Amino acid sequence: MTALTLRDLADIDVARLKGVGEKKQASLAAIDVSNLLDLLTTYPRRWVDRTNEARLADLVPGEEALVLVTVRSVSKRMTRNRRTMVNVNVGDGSGRMDLVFFNQPWRERQLRVGLQIALFGKADIYRGGLQMSNPVVDLIGDRTGRIVPIYPQSEKAQINTWEMAGWIEETLRRCRERGITDSVPSSVLQRLGLMSRYDAFTNIHLPESIKDKENARRRLAFDELLRVQLVLVLRKRKMERDERGFGHSVDGDLVRRFYEALPFPLTGAQERVIEEINTDLAAPHPMHRLLQGDVGSGKTIVAVATMLAAVQSSNQAALMAPTEVLAEQHATGVRALLADVSVPDSGNLFGDRPLRIELLTNRVTGADRKEVLLGLGDGSVDIVIGTHALIQEAVDFSSLGAVVVDEQHRFGVEQRAALRAKTVDSAVPDMLVMTATPIPRTAAMTVYGDLDVSVLDELPPGRTPIKTHWANGPLMETGVWAEVRDQASEGRQAYVVCPLIGESEKLEVASAEETLERLAHDELSGLRLGLLHGRLSASDKEATMESFRSGDLDVLVATTVIEVGVDVPNATVMVILDADRFGIAQLHQLRGRVGRGEHESTCWLVTQQHEDGDGNTRIEALVATTDGFELAEVDLDLRGEGTLMSTSQKGRSDLKLASLRRDRKLVELARQAAFEIVDSDPDLAGHLDLGDELQLIFSESDEEFLSKS
Repeated sequence: MTALTLRDLADIDVARLKGVGEKKQASLAAIDVSNLLDLLTTYPRRWVDRTNEARLADLVPGEEALVLVTVRSVSKRMTRNRRTMVNVNVGDGSGRMDLVFFNQPWRERQLRVGLQIALFGKADIYRGGLQMSNPVVDLIGDRTGRIVPIYPQSEKAQINTWEMAGWIEETLRRCRERGITDSVPSSVLQRLGLMSRYDAFTNIHLPESIKDKENARRRLAFDELLRVQLVLVLRKRKMERDERGFGHSVDGDLVRRFYEALPFPLTGAQERVIEEINTDLAAPHPMHRLLQGDVGSGKTIVAVATMLAAVQSSNQAALMAPTEVLAEQHATGVRALLADVSVPDSGNLFGDRPLRIELLTNRVTGADRKEVLLGLGDGSVDIVIGTHALIQEAVDFSSLGAVVVDEQHRFGVEQRAALRAKTVDSAVPDMLVMTATPIPRTAAMTVYGDLDVSVLDELPPGRTPIKTHWANGPLMETGVWAEVRDQASEGRQAYVVCPLIGESEKLEVASAEETLERLAHDELSGLRLGLLHGRLSASDKEATMESFRSGDLDVLVATTVIEVGVDVPNATVMVILDADRFGIAQLHQLRGRVGRGEHESTCWLVTQQHEDGDGNTRIEALVATTDGFELAEVDLDLRGEGTLMSTSQKGRSDLKLASLRRDRKLVELARQAAFEIVDSDPDLAGHLDLGDELQLIFSESDEEFLSKS
């Protein structure tokens, strides 16, 4: 008798279980459960340990706790302002407690006398006795195990936790004789000390102890992570086998001239990363690499070195940025870096020719645009910098050898594929994706799992570390404006960033204008102030930025349009108003706009007064460190992780148990195992069950999304 595979379980309808008639089948379908695999992977959302749970006698007023109790009495009445109020009295042998539910009239029907329920909430003292108002209620029926699993309950679908538990128990009982196939190689299971899959399903739903439940979770979470990593590693290895790259020559004169023209030496991190990139560029298959660098770590230098390697191999290079402002800034920066660098050319009378760098955005029109397009087509443009205008139909390259994409998270999957398709002779250009928002290691391994990752983790010399302070409330805010005035009197400049206001750009602009008025008449009167926001025309934005760059303004009041790419070395103070409305990554990006020259810089995070000095974890984290990678880990802990798969297709393939946050070690182990399996068996011919599971669990669009994103 062969063991049941996951596909076998997916082929058995829940209607075959006892007690699942048409009505229950429809209710289960409403929570995406239609077969036995769906049922077994609907995991409890918590487990109640009866031997260890707090009794009513042990409750501490004001502290959250979980208690198991029996309903003793229920009554409902209307309050004076026409709200319903349901009063329930419960007990557990050690004591009694009152519950009160406001505006939940259905509780009167739900909580019948004699019912066993689990309550989660905060007990307070009311009229001398314990009371909980609006606690979380889980009906557990007459479950008798020592540890009671509690399943997500849906009032709408009308399924109780004990019904779920009963169906799952029946499923496990029916699977017991045949067992459930273990598709993970036994060598991996042994090395990592993981239990069998049937035991894992049993112990997560019906654990004897909390430790058994934890071991079961570890095994099932590993399965989820391994499947995601296998999709990515299979795709990565397939690209390496099938796609033909350019095999650039990386140690030519052009790149050497660039390094010699730099006014400062490369950092150790830059040298290491360029070495990693060069190995890829010289290889016969195309590079797919993610370059992570913290604010100010010198990513542009690495990007330029990558593009020049393509140019010296007689190919073209492109740098793509998410916005026109950024593309223009990149163009200015790259031209400045390469002003004194010419291309060695044996066919030229002088032995050299000038390097041709062009900008292509939707603002470049008419004859200028025609000329750039012509140059891309005939190969006379070496480097083009632009927005997604680069991948429009009309743009043809003579020989695009390398592409650098800036700010990955604003750049769609389709755009990158379209750019790759713009190549002649079916050779695929090398691709370097840069991100200035450091991504935690485990998330990078999962979300960018088919890219190799390089990290720039040291700042170039001459960068002064930024001091960050928290101004909590109006009293401390006065010190902020005093510092702005001090710095202005010494000829330095400051940014003031206005708060985010939901989705409304209109309100944001109004708030920025108001802030400017207030500062000009009050805290910063006498200083020269400018305003920058998203609704200004492109030419007005540029004019304001130019005034700030050239020192005609002391203070730039702005919305978050300055988050990326603005570089004014003389600006030494960054003031962020209502800082608690921003996320960690955004605050870190904004802070990185100062500290770009030799003067010491300060960032002030201004918030409304927090009562009782109650901290704000994000603000405290920013005050404590300027290390973006450390902050990214804190951010992951605070926010939790979103979904990995395509947003349109939430559902089966998202991680149900595994967490990039809690399971950092497991992600690495799963990645290792995925490489081990794929490198010894590239088509999974010897791991048919595993291959079948990938097809079952990931739809094609998920795989596409995973491998492209």
